[in-house]
Amino acid sequence: MSTGRPKSSSRETLSEAACELFLERGYDSTTVGDIAARAGVSRSSFFNYFASKADVLWAGLDERLVVAEGALEAGAEIRAALALIAEDFAPDALALALVNADAMGIAAELDRESALRRARVAAAVARRLAVEGASVIEAQVCGAAHGGAVIAAIEEWARHGPGATSLRAVLDAALDAAGSTLPRPVRQLRVVARADHFDGAVTFYRDVLGMAEQESYQGDGGARVVILDAGRATLELSNAAQIDLIDRVETDGDAPSESIRLAIEVDDTVSVTASLLEAGALLEAAPRVTPWRSRNARVRGAAGLQLTVFQELDRPS
Repeated sequence: MSTGRPKSSSRETLSEAACELFLERGYDSTTVGDIAARAGVSRSSFFNYFASKADVLWAGLDERLVVAEGALEAGAEIRAALALIAEDFAPDALALALVNADAMGIAAELDRESALRRARVAAAVARRLAVEGASVIEAQVCGAAHGGAVIAAIEEWARHGPGATSLRAVLDAALDAAGSTLPRPVRQLRVVARADHFDGAVTFYRDVLGMAEQESYQGDGGARVVILDAGRATLELSNAAQIDLIDRVETDGDAPSESIRLAIEVDDTVSVTASLLEAGALLEAAPRVTPWRSRNARVRGAAGLQLTVFQELDRPS
């Protein structure tokens, strides 16, 4: 007569039984037979749901990778296709294993299996880019970045507590990081600003705000230029009604937007704004939380540039 749980054919019950045993005995010391017995099902019933012991951990992700691969092959935008991986991704055996790898004795196994999924995503993205005419190097580098982004997001999500953190939010942040490797007709957005007090402006943006210096040149007649890294560049085009709306939300009505205003995303609006003010910036609007869950401040920075300093409050740190 069998012992253990009441007989159940659900995949969830088998996953729970497997995780319990991995924690109690270790991954290597747990067999498929052990998992089936703990779940109260036959060994053959186990194989109705999983192809192997490792599949208990990876089946949920693998199913989503199939969907993402299909979307890429069908022509979906790369970010949109990979975002499908996070849809309805509830905490499961993989998340538990990632945060209990040492206790389960499964760290090496997770590294091997993660590498396979990372390479799988990389290959799917590279194939898609190759069809669009990207060079081999562009396709391979971009594929590797996006494969790494997916696995890194899942690992970070698990570490932060999958029940309390949105995988989609973490994945969005990872895809932001990988997005710079995507081939684009426009390679870079560069804002050119006249700075009559040149050294002071360089100190303000490079040393206080923290934009890393990438290049610098000197020319005839005292000509000087410094190019600073400002992170991911985007161009936000807004009509008059949108500008009025933002000004109402972001200011007290006494600091209207100029034709061009630089918006700089940071990790902590309050502390960055304080540092900028200490360095000589003029406060136009104190930090405040917007209806879109960002904390925004507006200052007049060096070289006369109007700056919005903003922090996405729901973005994982």
